[in-house]
Amino acid sequence: MTAIDTPVGPGVFVSRWRTEGPVDAETLAAWKAELDWPSWLSLAEAALFLDAPELLEAMSPHLTPGEEAVLGLVRRRWLGDTHLEEAIESALSVVRSPETRDLALEGRLRMERGLARFERGDLEGAEVDLTWAETRLKSVAKASRDHDLSLLNKAAYHLAQGEALMALHVYGDISRTAGHAHETIAISRLGASRIRYSLGHLFDACRHAWNAHKHAMLAAQVHMAIEAGTLFLDLALDHQSKEAKPMHVQVEEAKPVDLNEPLPVLAVHPDDVLGVFDWCMEQLSEGYGGPERPDVRAMLTMAHRMGQMERFHDLMAHPERVDDPMLAAVAQACASSDEETQAWGHRLGTLTTLSNA
Repeated sequence: MTAIDTPVGPGVFVSRWRTEGPVDAETLAAWKAELDWPSWLSLAEAALFLDAPELLEAMSPHLTPGEEAVLGLVRRRWLGDTHLEEAIESALSVVRSPETRDLALEGRLRMERGLARFERGDLEGAEVDLTWAETRLKSVAKASRDHDLSLLNKAAYHLAQGEALMALHVYGDISRTAGHAHETIAISRLGASRIRYSLGHLFDACRHAWNAHKHAMLAAQVHMAIEAGTLFLDLALDHQSKEAKPMHVQVEEAKPVDLNEPLPVLAVHPDDVLGVFDWCMEQLSEGYGGPERPDVRAMLTMAHRMGQMERFHDLMAHPERVDDPMLAAVAQACASSDEETQAWGHRLGTLTTLSNA
């Protein structure tokens, strides 16, 4: 069973400040070197989002004029400002100036401008900026956080335009072996899996869901890993075979199929199905309360399909512990007796009444 290791990132830097700070700018530089973190800007953004203003001030000497300009834009968005065009253009003028030129930040700001244009309905301008940003960032900062975001934003743009195949092409540019963040790979494979399924490509949809599950685990994104895991299970349950190779072998052996070749047939070994199911079950948060429990809803549905309802015996026996109306509806649909059906119907009615009060 694969364990989740918490990744090292900007949050660790902020936590160290809170336990060992305040310290001077020189000491912060030593911390950054120990962390082997590439960017002061991303650390400054973390300090902003995690409400560490003193740390943000202490980092100021390390920020370039371009990074200061981008941070100002980020701060405005964080405070709820939705009219950012002027701030974006101002920041662009800084990173384009010969004295303060920054090619990577120009790519990020063109991405920001593309998103702003999309939001106000300028679709042609948005596509131009998003494409320009992705090309620039691929050239000067490939597989960086900003390059990853540019790829995901470009794919999202195509999906919003109903261009699923274009989005699939963009997802394909996010190679599992090119140094992209595990979270980026997981998000891209989730999207690719859904597109492949809509095209009837079951094998590719399933292998993408498998990869999304594994990379979300590596990124310590538990909820995403459960989402991808349940997508994999949904695709795999009706295609199990004890003769199938392990899924990780099938993934590595997968290759592009020519138009005149038959599509690969989906066959998944039961051990892979049970392994993903068990892992997802072990990651569920304790208890069944809370107004939104998509994780429990998904796994309860899978347990019902797999004949594993004994794993949710405690839940099914205690409707009063559930606060999520949608979870109550799923439990009612999974009930095994008239008494259970009535009990969950009563709980669903109570929760619906409370939500409408």
